[in-house]
Amino acid sequence: MAAKLKKGDKVVVLAGKDKGKQGEITAVFPKENKAVVDGVNIAIRHQRQTQTAQGGRVAKAMPIDLSNLSLMDKNGKATRVGFRMEGDKKVRFAKTTGDLI
Repeated sequence: MAAKLKKGDKVVVLAGKDKGKQGEITAVFPKENKAVVDGVNIAIRHQRQTQTAQGGRVAKAMPIDLSNLSLMDKNGKATRVGFRMEGDKKVRFAKTTGDLI
C-alpha cells in the first residue's frame, strides 16, 4: 500500500500536546505507524559527555503516531491525501485543493 505521508512532507499535528504545530517529517517508521517531525513531540534526554560531544540535557524529537498528523496544503491548512493515476503513474493529491503533492 502506498504511503500517504512521506519524508520531507509538511504536516500539521491534529491531536495531542502539540496540537496545531507544524513541521517537516524527518523520518517515517511504517511498521510502528509513526513519524518523527522536527519541532514536534520534543523530549529531554540526558546525554553522557564523550571526548567529542558535550554532555547534558539534549532536546530530541520523538516519534508521533501517523494518525495524529495531516498533510498541509498550499494554503497552510490540514488536508487528507488521495491517490489517482496520471498516465501510468500513481500520484498523491490534496483532497481540499486537488493539487498534486
